[in-house]
Amino acid sequence: MVLITVLLSVIFEPNIQSMNFFKTFLASCLGSLIAFIVLCVLGFLLLLGMVASFSDSNQSVAIKDKSVLHLKLDGLISENEVEDPFEDIPIPGAVSTMGLLPLKRAIQNAKTDAKIEGIYLELSTLMGGYGVARELRQALEDFKESGKWIVAYSEYYTESAYYVVSVADKVYLHPEGELEFNGLSVEVSFYKKLFDKLDIKPQIFRVGDFKSAVEPFIRDQMSEENRLQLNEMIADIHRTVIEDVADSRSIEATRLREIADKMLVVNTRTALQHGLVDSLVYFDQVQADICERLGISAKTKINLVKYRKYKRSFSGTSKSKNEIAVIVADGDILSGKGQNGIIGSDTFAEEIRKARTNNRVKAIVLRINSPGGSALASDVMWREIKLATAVKPVIASMSDYAASGGYYLAMACDTIVAQPTTITGSIGVFSILFDMSSFLNNKLGITFEEVKTGEVGELITFTRPLTAVEKNIWQKKTDEIYQSFTSKAADGRHMPVDELLKVASGRVWTGTQAKERGLVDVLGNFEKAVTLAAEVAHVAGDYKLRYYPVQKSFFEEWLSGMEENAETRILKKELGSQYDTYQHLKKLKNYQGSQARMPYELVIE
Repeated sequence: MVLITVLLSVIFEPNIQSMNFFKTFLASCLGSLIAFIVLCVLGFLLLLGMVASFSDSNQSVAIKDKSVLHLKLDGLISENEVEDPFEDIPIPGAVSTMGLLPLKRAIQNAKTDAKIEGIYLELSTLMGGYGVARELRQALEDFKESGKWIVAYSEYYTESAYYVVSVADKVYLHPEGELEFNGLSVEVSFYKKLFDKLDIKPQIFRVGDFKSAVEPFIRDQMSEENRLQLNEMIADIHRTVIEDVADSRSIEATRLREIADKMLVVNTRTALQHGLVDSLVYFDQVQADICERLGISAKTKINLVKYRKYKRSFSGTSKSKNEIAVIVADGDILSGKGQNGIIGSDTFAEEIRKARTNNRVKAIVLRINSPGGSALASDVMWREIKLATAVKPVIASMSDYAASGGYYLAMACDTIVAQPTTITGSIGVFSILFDMSSFLNNKLGITFEEVKTGEVGELITFTRPLTAVEKNIWQKKTDEIYQSFTSKAADGRHMPVDELLKVASGRVWTGTQAKERGLVDVLGNFEKAVTLAAEVAHVAGDYKLRYYPVQKSFFEEWLSGMEENAETRILKKELGSQYDTYQHLKKLKNYQGSQARMPYELVIE
């Protein structure tokens, strides 16, 4: 670069302006060339790594004797997962995601795998709800029935993470770590004051005392009805958590509840004192314990097999000609095509239709993890499920959520299976439109004027307030949808409409509460739903599971994820602590129109 500058200064010395131009121009060209070469080299190296990883991912993995399955559950746990041929390569923007169902299959296989001696469980923060947590616990409990051991270790445990690891034979904690065990809580965000400041006016149409999904937009605190259902719901979930942990840790449930209620665990020493953990140790001491269990020298390297590697060591494919189709409904419900985190009515209905007309499919298990969404989209899918039940058994398996629109899907099934900690019900409807005319006029200086041929203008609009006639139309539409929802629910649950209405009105229930009220048939996990489906279809012991919809390829997910993650990083940098609020507001666009949606985005901590 220095040489080029000198030459330019000699040639163009009389013309200083020209010299500056050419210096800048050539410097830019040289910089671009260097950047291009670097990117090519990096791309080539990445491609080589990808090819090698892809080759490895398609090869069966051989497991050595005296191996330990290493479950480091530090990613987002969804219902299913995208097969990633490059999962061992650190790719910028990639998000670690684990599928609950394939994870459970790996644990189930390890139970009978002679080369797996035990499980080393690492879990600090569970990125999933208590329905997922209980499914994991039960899978680990089933693993222990083989006589094999589970050792858990972490520097800290959140409440939900501890709920899972408490099933281990030994629960270890770092001496200077932390353990949260003080009961459950729910926090609801309210946006009324924000809307007041922005001159945004939500126009609400709802049915039922408990349809509190709209409360964050029109109130600055909970209604008494909402507070009642939240208190009862988390109390019931906490009861299940206490009973399960008490059983695993051999502590009286009443004593465990006292420990939680009074927050007697404030540090690692009190966690040990009250029996929540077995020892306060460092990682090398955990290694020594595992070596002893394996009967090897403490200096010998432990053969830890990661989950992502272990799942390639076995095939769960059966040669049976009988198929049970597992159709996964995970995310918000919207019309159109589905994608990651979105249950699209077109995509889902097509999968149900194909399973119904496929003679190899003897039964369908509908795995639901959804807080609901579009009422219309829910009804489109409900129809396809009803058509399927006329031909073959359809069993619903509820995960963390199967509420409102999620329950709309389940109520069409022959049998509903839920976890005690599942959040379900919320049989209700609301409609919402945001009048942003004052915001657009007062804050941005934008006005609109509408020309129409009749008394009623555009019914879905944010540029003006609705007229009295239009509001009346929206309320009637909402009432009609609610009537349709409740009548179909009553028919699906084989109860009089009057009885169904007593547990509707948008009220949210746990799986236990829902079973007591006839909204759920059986308390159990995913395997229970599969067993029921096989029995009803008369194929018990002679079937294979197939999962739908078929997941997108890694490349499709990665390419779309790269753009999304880049946008996310920019927004997080710009918005800082306000990013979460932005995310909530961004979702408002999905609330326009009639909704069969859970009352809030519920995070239980």
